[in-house]
Amino acid sequence: MSDQLITYIDDSTGERTSLTASELGDWVAATASLLSGECGLPRGSRAGVLLPPHWQTAAVLLGAWAAGIKVSFRAWSTAGLSSDTESDLDVTFVERRRVGSWLEDVPPAGFQFVLGLAPGGRDSPDVPPGYRDFPPSARAHLGAAPPHTGVTVSETATVDGTTFGEYGAAAATLASARGITAGDRVLVDVTAYEEPMIWLMAPLTAGASIVLCANLDHTRLADRIAAEGITRLL
Repeated sequence: MSDQLITYIDDSTGERTSLTASELGDWVAATASLLSGECGLPRGSRAGVLLPPHWQTAAVLLGAWAAGIKVSFRAWSTAGLSSDTESDLDVTFVERRRVGSWLEDVPPAGFQFVLGLAPGGRDSPDVPPGYRDFPPSARAHLGAAPPHTGVTVSETATVDGTTFGEYGAAAATLASARGITAGDRVLVDVTAYEEPMIWLMAPLTAGASIVLCANLDHTRLADRIAAEGITRLL
């Protein structure tokens, strides 16, 4: 499993989807091409991401950053996206079950993508009006060369003003504090860690691979650790 960079497992359904660095890179490049090429979003545009830890979420976040786009991946109210600034969003990526929910207030944007997060990246069977299905939209760009955006460490990576350099340094510090090192295979309980700094960037910055587990069955944890070659738990 040394070639698997990110793996998503759902203990309630038996799903297991795994991507190598090259495969994830293809999705990242496709997402960046979708945003900068097809959507025409320039560097510095603003994206709102309302998605759980998932391999598709990793593709969205890394693809947006590759295109030089500022990202909000927290609650809208804590990311400077109040009702007065909702119109400032250029693109949103939203989990299908959260669209139209009375529990969510999803800001509008010029481009709106929905993710059903189906196994294997299958298309969503029910796309809400005004939204595009992310998997087929990005899949159409697979094979595209990553855009050359010239992103620098001093440019902002998030809508709250954190720069790429600051975000990367914080991820590296977190990885060190958690004892994550190069070659580790990190198991993440997705219900416990929704912040991408923890489940995505800290392991990647350290050179570790990631195993995201939804609906983690703790009675089978020892078997999961052995089967996946886990060396570190989050």
